[in-house]
Amino acid sequence: MFACYSGDNMSEKEFIKIVRLFYKKHRRDLPWRNTKNPYRILVSEIMLQQTQVARVMPKYKAFLKEFPTLAALSTAPTEKLLAVWKGLGYNRRALSLRRCAEQIVSAHGGTVPNTFAALVALPGIGPATAGDILAFAFNIPHVVIETNIRSVYLHHFFPKATSVSDTKLLPIIERTLDRNNPRDWYYALMDYGAHLKSTTGNASRRSKHHVKQSKFEGSHRQMRARVLFALSTPQSPVALARSLSLPLPLTQQVLSELATEGFITKVGRTYKMS
Repeated sequence: MFACYSGDNMSEKEFIKIVRLFYKKHRRDLPWRNTKNPYRILVSEIMLQQTQVARVMPKYKAFLKEFPTLAALSTAPTEKLLAVWKGLGYNRRALSLRRCAEQIVSAHGGTVPNTFAALVALPGIGPATAGDILAFAFNIPHVVIETNIRSVYLHHFFPKATSVSDTKLLPIIERTLDRNNPRDWYYALMDYGAHLKSTTGNASRRSKHHVKQSKFEGSHRQMRARVLFALSTPQSPVALARSLSLPLPLTQQVLSELATEGFITKVGRTYKMS
């Protein structure tokens, strides 16, 4: 068992030593860590948003087999894209990833950009994902905070505090960042954070920014997914509502949402996947 020491008086030097020691002994062997290909790392980072590693691993391999390059992904039909994505949830991410590929092909010559400003300008890429891509694809240091990293710093530097703002964590993250090898340092933090969550509980719940993930079963997200996958063949709102046993007004609302987001297209009186 690995001892997870924490305390208000812990030095940053001692903290770094603990994280590195854990990583040396317990490094996870994940497929996206065996590549420095920016496209493959981009795919993994979008998949890992709000989805556990165990669910991502088989999907990651299948996705890259189907769409091995940015060019292949940029022209992927929606139905095929979502079929490969199925099981990861949050289908918006799949569409954002394709739009991201389209923009990289058209605006960046098919090369994933290596600046923070250019990355966050792409669909579906926020500050944390951009920082991860900089570190993992290009080994460029950038201050990153996400759920596992947040858990580590809360556990060690704010062991009893509640409602801790990221503004308190960011200076410590910046001071402890390995600027020569941010790639391995962030891998170490993420592995250690996953370990802490499974052994001592989720310290990130004590963050001011913690948001509890809603259940999928019976949710609006589940209803959207049902409607979307039913449209592998064009259907009218009335036929769709009947086949899915949904109220017509609710079906029409979901169809309107999906059409606005670009998942589906209206053709006459029917809707189909874009």
